[in-house]
Amino acid sequence: MKRLALAAIATLLAAQPAQAQSILRDAETEAMFADMSVPLVKAAGLSPRDVRVVLINDDSINAFVAGGQTVYVHSGLLQAATNANQVQGVIAHELGHIADGHVVLADAGIKPAMNITLLSMVLGLAAIAAGAGEAGAGLMALGQSAGMGKYLSFSRTQESAADAAGARYLTTAGITGKGMLSFFKTLQQQEYRYGVENIDPFMQTHPLSGDRIAHLTADLQASPAWNKPSDPALEERFRRVKAKLEGYVMTPDRTLKDFPETDSSIYGHYARAYAFHKAGYPDKADVESLALIKVDPNDPYFQEVRGQILLEAGRPAEAVAPLRAATEGTRNNALIATTFGHALIATENKANYPEAIRVLRVATGRDDENPFAWYQLGTAYELTGDTARAALATAERASMNGDHRTAAQSARYALANIPANTSDWIRAQDIAMAAQNDMDDNPKKYKKR
Repeated sequence: MKRLALAAIATLLAAQPAQAQSILRDAETEAMFADMSVPLVKAAGLSPRDVRVVLINDDSINAFVAGGQTVYVHSGLLQAATNANQVQGVIAHELGHIADGHVVLADAGIKPAMNITLLSMVLGLAAIAAGAGEAGAGLMALGQSAGMGKYLSFSRTQESAADAAGARYLTTAGITGKGMLSFFKTLQQQEYRYGVENIDPFMQTHPLSGDRIAHLTADLQASPAWNKPSDPALEERFRRVKAKLEGYVMTPDRTLKDFPETDSSIYGHYARAYAFHKAGYPDKADVESLALIKVDPNDPYFQEVRGQILLEAGRPAEAVAPLRAATEGTRNNALIATTFGHALIATENKANYPEAIRVLRVATGRDDENPFAWYQLGTAYELTGDTARAALATAERASMNGDHRTAAQSARYALANIPANTSDWIRAQDIAMAAQNDMDDNPKKYKKR
């Protein structure tokens, strides 16, 4: 009976955001997100050290939180936004969900809906058993509809609360709310496109955009920051990120239509560099990256894109210089340093391996969610004959990927061959214990096949 009820209410859970989409990692984008969100995070009473804004490769216009203190922004939302201030409005809203604990409280909306659905199924099945088939089916359908309505009402209440909280954070941070309102107007245009008159407001997870605008306008206009211009430097960074994102996620034909080769702006060169690189034209991509460097030789992200193009075109020795400049220019940004370390290893020059190890150790120390960095570090250790630390790097990567059997085996090898009580030995011990505990707690998962 409960399984039937869960199946019937599955549509309720579909309203919850999924995390199956792929994450897009880009140093420049992540730096922009961090800088635009810090004042809002502080206004929400949260710590900037704990909150992350992550880009998801999904062309829909959406953003969500799904537990923890991470805001997920779809690439489609970034493409639909016309300025950085709009994205700040979205982030402010999502921080409202985090600060108010809405994900944790989701059960408060799901359980009552589940109870309604379960009760209707019990009564419906009893009616069917008594010979009243049509009445029983009607009871079940009515119960499912009521359960859905109960959940959606709860969801809309949460969304309205997040809107209000987001507006407060913008005001407290001294950021204009014009972007928040104008982005809701963008969403409103989407509703008009699909026929807003055909949308049942009571069957939506969010209030209709027109209602959101009406509820927020007075408060946002009353803010001292209402007429304060958005930060010009932040807006410039947004235009750059948006251009490079289009080059990465859109088809090359679409990118070249939006940024034809006659477009000599930074945005045009940026978008085409990624488009040509993705399409398999490394020479054309390199021309675009050189054009960027000519504009500003000291911009680390311009150096990064050239290094990446050269590395992935099979020219790692040439990629070393721009990637070193990019790494130093960003003070050892972990993502860029990982690519730099990869290039040093790919040169197959033994003289480069010690530097690769130094760079990759910094990268893995600063970014604990990059298994590729651990893979590269393990490779560098293996190439220099340090099999113990190569095993430790493998253990780190396996632990990160949830492969606790490999993590335990590799960590034990590291423990047996790394000097006792050193920091690496202690780390290997921690991984081995954590992995063994997981295997002990889940014996069926790890039984021998």
